[in-house]
Amino acid sequence: MKRLLITAILSQFFLHIMAMQPFTDTTFNPYGLNIINTPLEYHQAVIQNKDNQLVDIKRNIPQLHINLPYCTDQNFTGIVLYPPLQTSYLRRPVAEALKKITEELEKEGLGLKIWDAYRPYQVTQQMWKVVPDARYAADPAVGSGHNRGIAVDLTLIEKQSGKELDMGTEFDNFTEKAHHDYVAFLPEVLAHRQKLKKLMEAHGFKALPTEWWHYAWASGEFELMDFSFNILRELCEGAAHDNPKNHLH
Repeated sequence: MKRLLITAILSQFFLHIMAMQPFTDTTFNPYGLNIINTPLEYHQAVIQNKDNQLVDIKRNIPQLHINLPYCTDQNFTGIVLYPPLQTSYLRRPVAEALKKITEELEKEGLGLKIWDAYRPYQVTQQMWKVVPDARYAADPAVGSGHNRGIAVDLTLIEKQSGKELDMGTEFDNFTEKAHHDYVAFLPEVLAHRQKLKKLMEAHGFKALPTEWWHYAWASGEFELMDFSFNILRELCEGAAHDNPKNHLH
């Protein structure tokens, strides 16, 4: 019994030491970027800073309407980029802010529709091959806020009907009409865009000038990631099971 106890203590000690070490298995890509793609690296990051934790946004914000075009071929690439999904993932502080925004909107009979959140780095590489234009797609040499789990593509909807508010263009419209400074719309459309922008920025997000639907968390630094959604689901479900406090407040 004593030997088993000593073994268990030593195991915990070495796990703690490993968690304090810098990432050693991180993938280095042709651009010299560090990309986290193993559960060990992810757990190390979360131990070092709880803000690195990824959160299942539908589980924690059930009011969200999730509609991910990249799960189908009905997107600008014309191919299926994601497996079938009913949710997506964001870093903890980003998800917490999104929950507060959702609660504010509910008081006005409104809600949020999510088109994209976390995106594997490999998908960013695929997108760049189709649209190599940094105004509308992330350059793999830099990576995307989506790859870091801190960016979200979204719009406003009527809570009861789920109908989208008119924003002037559809999602992933890669023209000047999608830019925030494009004003040749009816006042109602401009008001909808301004409402979304003002609300997101008030809760710590930064707008992308060329895409009215894209917002990224403006605080902190986060590593690029290249996890499959299956791996992410396992990581998030395991964290929720092991510690109920991992749920958003």
